[in-house]
Amino acid sequence: MIVAVISVALHFDQSRSLKQKRQLLKSIIEKVKHRFNISIAEVADQDLWQKSTVGISYVSISDFQANKKSFNIKNFIESLDKGTISQYNFEVIKSDV
Repeated sequence: MIVAVISVALHFDQSRSLKQKRQLLKSIIEKVKHRFNISIAEVADQDLWQKSTVGISYVSISDFQANKKSFNIKNFIESLDKGTISQYNFEVIKSDV
């Protein structure tokens, strides 16, 4: 079993308030969750109005599949054009379960 963990730092240029950032972020989270059937949540920078960090996790059956899904998630977030990815970290945890 492969567990993939992704951390994505986003920057929102057009955001002028926490409310506006949360609307943009909620849209991103819902679209990514619906498209990829993954777990995703804001994990840091909740009090900043132009920055947010989200954590993503999912289970995969192979390294190849985990890497491919990670690539597709990153491209999808970029294609939404609601925020700019300023940092992207991807980690795979292998288990013999």
